[in-house]
Amino acid sequence: MAKLIYSAITSLDGYVADTSGNFEWAAPDAEVHAFVNDCERTVGTYVYGRRMYETMVYWETVPTPPDQPPVERDYTEIWRAADKVVYSTTLPADAVSSARTRLERTFEPDAIAQMKAAAETDISVGGPNLAGHAISAGLVDEIHLFLTTIVVGGGTAALPDDVRVELELLDDRRFADGTVYLRYRTLAISE
Repeated sequence: MAKLIYSAITSLDGYVADTSGNFEWAAPDAEVHAFVNDCERTVGTYVYGRRMYETMVYWETVPTPPDQPPVERDYTEIWRAADKVVYSTTLPADAVSSARTRLERTFEPDAIAQMKAAAETDISVGGPNLAGHAISAGLVDEIHLFLTTIVVGGGTAALPDDVRVELELLDDRRFADGTVYLRYRTLAISE
């Protein structure tokens, strides 16, 4: 069975975007980006909410000139090779423009459970709102956090408020830029 993994780059105080919706501070340097790429190699399907899809679809059309940084070219290939499922009630059907992508109107925990059972590669859930639903439903097997060297004081939280999750630390790593990677397995979930 495939794992459902939630991965996020967050501020030290746990936000994926600040109160203005800005997340430029989360851009990884080459070392962190290469590590993210290695983590993403096991992913065969990305599951996104609308906003995360609108951010990530950049990788579908980004040019890949010879002078593009190798870590970006590598991620472009990883992202384009994966299937994508976008959950949105508001996104027009014609706005799903990337290859290997389908639109679903409602998040169904049973459908995600079936996807996990049938998949041969891991599945990544992207975006804190959709991930919050998946965490609350007990579907997320691992949480990967990249804590950056900034406190933003508020914004979009990386993790849901309304659920208690017991975790086991599986791995950690420090990077030269001060980013800290934490990989957890979910053990028990209660609301």
